[in-house]
Amino acid sequence: MPVIQGGQIIEGGMGRAIAVSGAPVAGTNEVQTLTIGGTPTAGSFVLILEGRSTGTITWSNVNATLLASMVTALDAAFGTGSVVPTAGSLTAGIGTILLTFGGAYARRAVATMSYYNGLTGTSPTLAIAETTPGVDASYRGATTGAMLIRTDTGLAYINTSTTAGAPTWTVIGTQT
Repeated sequence: MPVIQGGQIIEGGMGRAIAVSGAPVAGTNEVQTLTIGGTPTAGSFVLILEGRSTGTITWSNVNATLLASMVTALDAAFGTGSVVPTAGSLTAGIGTILLTFGGAYARRAVATMSYYNGLTGTSPTLAIAETTPGVDASYRGATTGAMLIRTDTGLAYINTSTTAGAPTWTVIGTQT
């Protein structure tokens, strides 16, 4: 028979788990859209998130070159795979680039990035907007194999994610 200790931890046949009311939230990765407008012909820009900046990103009218430069700068500033740029409506270095947050920013709300615009040409512009709001996952930072038990239904959940800090709560049964 399980024992509730301190109103939070349940120990018993299933091991150690956190007692919660309500279903855990899986969370959603944030997506922001960077729009490059006007007619840039050269220059660079910097992306800023939570007070940290990328290195200088050199603009290119070759989409693959521009995206590769962004990947290098974003990975160096925020960690590999933490912000992944992909072409939206990007044509010859002008249009939209989707910035999908993962890694340390996976399954959480993220502040909208800001930027420094050093592009040159005919009225080059940058803008960043939230496309898909991030939703914080329940118990971010839970290790793989961590367990939750709902106090209202008795359902048990286990974190099946192998991504650090971004739990995936999978129902495994009921606690009796």
